[in-house]
Amino acid sequence: MTLSSMITVLQKIIDISLVWILIYSVLKSLKDNVKMILIFKGVIIIVFVKLLSDYLNLTTVGLLLEYVIMWGPLALIIIFQPEIRNILEHLGRQQILTRHRVLTMDEREKMVYEIMNAVEYLRKSRIGALIVIERDISLRDYIERSKGIYADISSELLISIFFPRNPLHDGGVIIQGNRITSAGAVFPISLNTKINKRLGTRHRAALGISEESDAIALVVSEETGKISIAIGGVLNYNLSIDDVRMMLVEELKPKHEILLDDEFEDEEVEGGEKHEDH
Repeated sequence: MTLSSMITVLQKIIDISLVWILIYSVLKSLKDNVKMILIFKGVIIIVFVKLLSDYLNLTTVGLLLEYVIMWGPLALIIIFQPEIRNILEHLGRQQILTRHRVLTMDEREKMVYEIMNAVEYLRKSRIGALIVIERDISLRDYIERSKGIYADISSELLISIFFPRNPLHDGGVIIQGNRITSAGAVFPISLNTKINKRLGTRHRAALGISEESDAIALVVSEETGKISIAIGGVLNYNLSIDDVRMMLVEELKPKHEILLDDEFEDEEVEGGEKHEDH
């Protein structure tokens, strides 16, 4: 085998590998996005019907589907532009390119403390609330369409925002880093058919934003006072105060810090084993 033929084979292997990595990344992003899953299923159905119409010589159906296939991609790009952008952001997201600085342990503890104080008051007073904490995927589009606040996190401010007579109480609060960025934010409603029909708009909005981003969405029910958290398209319903606190602490912990903790534990185990050997 000559050098040129080896280079050609290597180029083809790299080409095929990159295509499969792209397909895998797209499918991995699709699995937690209900809207994009519906689009994907619709495209598969249209292609299947088109092949069936060609096989059965269904001229009229085939002609209509040709127009759909011709103009469909352009229509999908226009209609579902926010979802497509979120997927591209997710594909291009890297930990080293995080928009906001990593919070220190003291800053995270203070943040969780203030949020939990507010949640405890809101729960006891049966005041509905939706608090969304941005992580790696930007929530800029929702921030731009809401009321800017840009204030340090405090339980008093959170409580006052969601107080029933406040004009911003119906929307959600967005937190970036250790600051409240905006209030009155409107989030997409989840189309997940498995969600309990008794749950209201706040829970569906929390689930919706968790499906489209990696944000943490915390909900306090106005009717029952129960607390829920939506993460990664999964709604954890009717949690205790301690459960919510532990979830926030764990989810807000930086990834590299988790790895360091694991490594430290491994070193302790290895050190203990060595000590026993001596």
